[in-house]
Amino acid sequence: MTTLFVSDLHLDALEPAAGAQFIDFLRERAATADALYILGDLFESWIGDDEQDAYAGSICQALHQLSARGVPCYVMHGNRDFLLQRGFEQRSGARLLCDPVLVDLYGERALLTHGDALCTGDRSYQMLRGVVRRPSWQRRFLGLPLSVRRALAQQARAGSRRHTQRADADIMDVEPAAVAAAMRACGVRLLIHGHTHRPAVHDFELDGMPARRIVLGAWHDQGSCLAWQRDAFRLEAWPRAPAGNASAATRPLS
Repeated sequence: MTTLFVSDLHLDALEPAAGAQFIDFLRERAATADALYILGDLFESWIGDDEQDAYAGSICQALHQLSARGVPCYVMHGNRDFLLQRGFEQRSGARLLCDPVLVDLYGERALLTHGDALCTGDRSYQMLRGVVRRPSWQRRFLGLPLSVRRALAQQARAGSRRHTQRADADIMDVEPAAVAAAMRACGVRLLIHGHTHRPAVHDFELDGMPARRIVLGAWHDQGSCLAWQRDAFRLEAWPRAPAGNASAATRPLS
């Protein structure tokens, strides 16, 4: 019994290797899982469900094949693909999740989130996030012609790269106080998230009790996933070449 978690694939036709690796992952590794959770930024950008991009369509088809085999697939909005809606669900067979969400992992309660909302030190990003997540803003944006949306998405990506290059590395990470507040509010001792591209397992104390934060890796240079079992977990990574060189360390839950 294994549940898989991935995040920050940033799939885009301009970098087909990541998409090919992910499709292989769906056909092989995920095919025997109890469930697959994608915690945001599946795509580098998503300008609306009416965008009939062939590359994105191939990813949706692979997800649909996985769900048709009986493996539930759940997708959370990220900061790049927050416009995924019902049309994506229909094309992919996946179910969109709210952010954050509580799940039961074989008896362990876990809080899942993309992670960007926890980066409270990046105030300019949080202001932008508050705007683009408003239903009214999204309705206006989705009402624009596809060509305009494509151009605006390209501008936004360029702006994001400039912001990342200028910003202090520390403000791009999650704030410990925000992590503690979220976990305390939900009554959990386990948090799983992506967004920061800093895969790691952080063990700490929360209100005098042991707690754990697991950060998922991005797929820019290699595949990455968290494999969660009833009594252990593995934070896995495997390079694209040479094939088969996976690295992972299994850790007990206690």
